[in-house]
Amino acid sequence: MQHAHGTTGAAWWRDAVVYQVYPRSFADGNGDGVGDLAGLRTRLPHLRDLGVDALWITPFYASPMVDGGFDVADHRAIDPLFGTLADAEALIGDAHALGLRVIVDLVPNHTSDRHDWFQRALREGPRSALRTRYHFRPGKGADGELPPNDWESVFGGPAWSRTTDPDGTPGDWYLHLFAPEMPDLDFDSPAVQDEFRSVIRFWLDRGADGLRIADAHGLVKAAGLPDLGRSAQAGLLGSEAVPYFDQDGVHEIHRAWRRILDEYPGERIAVAEAVTPDADRLALYVRGDELHHTQNFDYLCAPWDAEALRTTIERTLTAHTAVGATATWALGNADVHRVVTRYGDGETGLRRARAAALLTLALPGAAYVYQGDELGLPEILDLPEDALQDPQWERSGHTERGRDGCRVPLPWEGTAAPYGFAPEDAEPTWLPQPAAWAGLSAAVQHKDPDSTLALYREALRIRRQTEDLGDGPLDWRPGPSGTLVFARGAVVCTVNTTGEPVELPRPGELLLSSAPFDAPDADRISLPSDTAAWWRAQ
Repeated sequence: MQHAHGTTGAAWWRDAVVYQVYPRSFADGNGDGVGDLAGLRTRLPHLRDLGVDALWITPFYASPMVDGGFDVADHRAIDPLFGTLADAEALIGDAHALGLRVIVDLVPNHTSDRHDWFQRALREGPRSALRTRYHFRPGKGADGELPPNDWESVFGGPAWSRTTDPDGTPGDWYLHLFAPEMPDLDFDSPAVQDEFRSVIRFWLDRGADGLRIADAHGLVKAAGLPDLGRSAQAGLLGSEAVPYFDQDGVHEIHRAWRRILDEYPGERIAVAEAVTPDADRLALYVRGDELHHTQNFDYLCAPWDAEALRTTIERTLTAHTAVGATATWALGNADVHRVVTRYGDGETGLRRARAAALLTLALPGAAYVYQGDELGLPEILDLPEDALQDPQWERSGHTERGRDGCRVPLPWEGTAAPYGFAPEDAEPTWLPQPAAWAGLSAAVQHKDPDSTLALYREALRIRRQTEDLGDGPLDWRPGPSGTLVFARGAVVCTVNTTGEPVELPRPGELLLSSAPFDAPDADRISLPSDTAAWWRAQ
């Protein structure tokens, strides 16, 4: 297995490029219209040729699929929608043979309500010992008819649902910070802690190179489950402290998991999905004895504005450097609108997304690429309402369309749906693909040297071969308003986030630019609007 810059050995993760796979939408091998592990195996050469170091696969476990597989019924079984455990083991082997590492998801905050533990807890009633593995509580009010506290679900509505006891009478309530079908686990339970230590070993024993820990911030709740005292709580996440996320007790859990990872050869890693009020709190998850990466939502959510981008870059680097950790950077994931659409309409959004890709891949640390962003795919904003499957759509009373628009199955080749996503005689894709995607397929872009796919491949090739890119220092240089200029050793990155060309001193030899422009051999250059370029300093 090769390190990101061509050397074998430790700390491969400090400057790795990780590709996020949402398997339902990546490739369909059996023709049922839903992506699966067999389809993913056939498309692994795309990731090798792209030049990434690892793939992170969102949940493929046994699940009722209330929330796209994040409602896990069994972490040791593959959902038949995606294949079998043998398929997962073969996928890991195929990826390793191509020089790719594999990171799998761990979903420890909650289970599916179909999980055997939860079903037994309901059947056995209030005295069931299994209820200590979840947050069951009596309700308030004269007859327990009110929820135990005022916490709200991230998906909308109360975070509590009431049970019915075996004799048919109303019973206790249980906590679910997401959908009612996803009851939260209680990590004060030794059985819960034992289970997840076992699950981690199960996947490491099968060759997984790492784990992405979903909702890593949510595993410990404040003692006594106190009221928050405010409504519209979802709007507080990531900006204010709440009693159910980012409690200090989560860190001892992650330290225990890190000790397991360190028992295995090959620098196995853990990645935290953590929502915290500030960058300093986020960096606590990647202290030397805890996890390796955190997802960087601050950077992902920053607007296309030089000042805002520099502020979040500096804030991230300062917080991570203080604990000796490497930073990560991403422009997209399976939970947010695609970067092309977030950054603007049509060609403007694509132009900015291409520039942002070069900026991101030039920053110190590791980078994450969401599937399809290397193709410049836009968010699909006009999916028919009867096609929407994200639980946010129903939970919000049809006011929030949810995340389906960034999860539309990928276009691989051909001029009509399913564009190579599935065999031609397959069932309709689980979300409909737009006709405009014929011109954005991987096959079309493979032949076009100016395509977004070609830009990503060349950027990753240069990054892989250039020691100054990836991990290491960043030195800011002066530039006009609306620009970012910084050096990574002998490589200089210039970014113009404005709508007009800007004049800059020529940094050196042009290596790559996100948009074509004339860079004559002169002392100064005119960097076009919404454009980034890499230079080799002279």
